[in-house]
Amino acid sequence: MQEPSGPLKGIRVLDLTRVLAGPTCTQMLGDLGAEIIKIERPEAGDDTRGFAPPFVPNTRESAYFVGVNRNKKSVTVDLASAEGQALLHKLLPSCDILAENFKVGALAKYGLGYDQLKAKHPKLIYCSITGFGQTGPYAPRPGYDALIQAMGGVMSLTGEPKGSPQKVGVPVADLFAGLYGCIGILAALNHARGTGQGQHVDIGMLDTHVAWLANQGMNYLATGENPPRLGNQHPNISPYQEFPTKDGYIILAVANDPTFERFCKAFGCDHLLTDPRFASNPQRVANRDLVTETLTPVMRAKTTAEWITALETLKIGCGPINTLQEVFADPHVQARNMVIEMAHASGEKVKVIANPVKLSATPPDYRSAPPVLGEHTDAVLGGLLGLSAADIAGLRERKVI
Repeated sequence: MQEPSGPLKGIRVLDLTRVLAGPTCTQMLGDLGAEIIKIERPEAGDDTRGFAPPFVPNTRESAYFVGVNRNKKSVTVDLASAEGQALLHKLLPSCDILAENFKVGALAKYGLGYDQLKAKHPKLIYCSITGFGQTGPYAPRPGYDALIQAMGGVMSLTGEPKGSPQKVGVPVADLFAGLYGCIGILAALNHARGTGQGQHVDIGMLDTHVAWLANQGMNYLATGENPPRLGNQHPNISPYQEFPTKDGYIILAVANDPTFERFCKAFGCDHLLTDPRFASNPQRVANRDLVTETLTPVMRAKTTAEWITALETLKIGCGPINTLQEVFADPHVQARNMVIEMAHASGEKVKVIANPVKLSATPPDYRSAPPVLGEHTDAVLGGLLGLSAADIAGLRERKVI
């Protein structure tokens, strides 16, 4: 493993997270230069190692696991054993951050709860990512992405107006919780640098889900009315949706009245500009079905490619609805280096999705591929704790590691 670089170089994280929300958080920290010591169960490891198929070609690693575990050292420790708990307690003095996503109170069984550690490790930043946070009536409940999408309201907003509620096609509840966790840790690190004082970062998936309801949440607070499902239409702008073309579909995003005027004048719809139902965005939103019915035959007159060329010339927002094959083949995505290859312990090169944060002075650091299970156990226990080869062999024989 290469030496870390980046703004978090010198920061060490004891990573007790698994699946997606927590690993998303710690991978971001690792990309920014932090040393991540990922603790996994002996033999089984992170649950997502078994979330397959698909596997990354010519490896035993699931694509799911590989997606959120680069720049981490895998150390196997049996937390249920007294010796395993002792190993983690010995690692803690050298760590700046502990990140975990166990159920509320679960780590206290091992003497690793925040209240148990804060007096002995006052500088420690302790980040807990759970379904519902550390307090409140739902705190003891487990949290799952689809469950949070349902309880957090986004499913009531997603899907066709006459269809059933739909979750988003990627696990956004997990991902947002992980990113908010990273933001909280970075803020706590800044505070600790000035004061020497650590703190507890309490991230609840439901909280973060409510936070990113954004304009839809504010629409409700402003009116007291539940926003309806609108399919691909925008609740506050029209036309801002998908339209059928001669050979497929396109997204048309007309964000304001001057843009709508340009559209109408360029594509034979001048008469709409004198119709009060189309005269302003509030009127178009109030008459969104009419807007859709009126513009659909217009949009069907050209192919998707023809529309994109014509609309981009007029600086009108538009885009194709890409498959993932088309996304990763897109010249802009490629120019932004959003896929990288890393040398894996299997001897293969593995492709991973790059970090989207572009920093001019301290860019993300891709120093090590997602680890095989226990790949760094000996190096970490020997290097940080000074255990001998015989000590480590004994632990392994007793199935502590």
